Amino acid sequence: QVQLVESGGDWVQAGGSLRLSCAASGSIFSVRAMGWYRQAPGKQRELVAAITSGGNTNYADSVKGRFTISRDNTKTTLYLQMNSLKPEDTAVYYCNAEVKIKLWTPWETNWGQGTQVTVSS
Repeated sequence: QVQLVESGGDWVQAGGSLRLSCAASGSIFSVRAMGWYRQAPGKQRELVAAITSGGNTNYADSVKGRFTISRDNTKTTLYLQMNSLKPEDTAVYYCNAEVKIKLWTPWETNWGQGTQVTVSS
């Protein structure tokens, strides 16, 4: 059983900053790619940023230059530094991770419960 727990969501004024965290725990052998997704009311869930185990990153065009994704040395904690926030960044932010629980088991995608980010104008 793998748990992903997000934290750091809050209400902030436009132009402000927030830092989201996601901690992976449970029966984990290895974590591969991790990412942040978001879903605004009435919209589909979209990729915000992703990072591989080797540190390669990928960002949505809408957040490039403003958001930075990173992970710690254990590679089980994920961060998203969000600067210059805009009202259109308002959404529930979800953490995603590809996890192997044993050497011989397949990679499985796991999701957190989400953390609300609200940016007011």
